[in-house]
Amino acid sequence: MEGFIQNIVSALGGIPSELVIFIISLCPILELRGGLIAASILHVDMWKAIPICIVGNILPIPFILLFIEKIFDLLKNTRFVKMINRLEEKAEKGAKKIMKHKKWGLLLFVGIPIPGTGAWTGSLVAALFHFKLKDACIAIAGGLILATVIMTFISYGIPYIISMF
Repeated sequence: MEGFIQNIVSALGGIPSELVIFIISLCPILELRGGLIAASILHVDMWKAIPICIVGNILPIPFILLFIEKIFDLLKNTRFVKMINRLEEKAEKGAKKIMKHKKWGLLLFVGIPIPGTGAWTGSLVAALFHFKLKDACIAIAGGLILATVIMTFISYGIPYIISMF
């Protein structure tokens, strides 16, 4: 993933580093994980990068939770039907892991940074499987905190973080 992020960082050259990590954090699949990796590549201070990445990752979540079903219904009657079907299949696959433990399952699904998980997919699952909005928001926010801690250690390294204290 780091090589992929490096390519994106290079492609966005000339843009301020903070904007690069914000844009990467907004993107599905990359999300906060990619933003923090990019921040470490660009030597953005960890304490500056964390809030930028969290805001970038959390910004699309309310829109997904509130409007994704309506958007999918509209797009199913267009040439995007195959893409919508794939996204729903991805949500269904993620739901199997989540539904066993509901809120805690959603929190862990969002928080453990492995491919195919994250706030975007977690929000999609929460919306399509009709989680209560409050429960979904709390679980996704908790998952983002967990992902932030894990990815900060991975991106910046334990010695760097320990030296900060």
